[in-house]
Amino acid sequence: MNEKELVEKAQNGNRWALEQLLEENYNFVYGFILKLSMNEEVTKDITQETMVKAITNIRKYRGDSKFSTWLVSIASNTYKDSLKKNRAIPTEIEELNLFSPQNTENEVILKDQIEKLKRSLLELPESQRKAFILKHYYNFSYEEIAKILDCPIGTVRSKLHYCILKLKNMLDGGA
Repeated sequence: MNEKELVEKAQNGNRWALEQLLEENYNFVYGFILKLSMNEEVTKDITQETMVKAITNIRKYRGDSKFSTWLVSIASNTYKDSLKKNRAIPTEIEELNLFSPQNTENEVILKDQIEKLKRSLLELPESQRKAFILKHYYNFSYEEIAKILDCPIGTVRSKLHYCILKLKNMLDGGA
């Protein structure tokens, strides 16, 4: 059964279809929030809250984007709300394994570079970090990112441009 059929059944009260949609997208949403928050406990909570919101609002999904895009939009807003409530989310960068070096010869150098990248990502403004993760980790189009972030495509391009400049500057030893 394709996504459109599952959504239609879920919107008509079919619990199995809703479970299928959420199960198929759970890891996607979890990974997005983990990269955004760099905290596994926060990620678990926000992912769970996202799924609850999706269940409660399934009838509001219009189908003009992929279901995963709709879920990431909910997750993004939930994360933003969490930041407002908690002011700061503690990070556990050392415990995360977002990248796994395979070549032991280069492992130490690569691990150091990865840690520097993770820390640099956390220093970016939230909206730029979201745009970067959606584009470079999940390969969303500018249009999809604009929908998720609820902003014009030009703003997405600008966020990504300045994000890349800031990351490059940070990773090259700049501010």
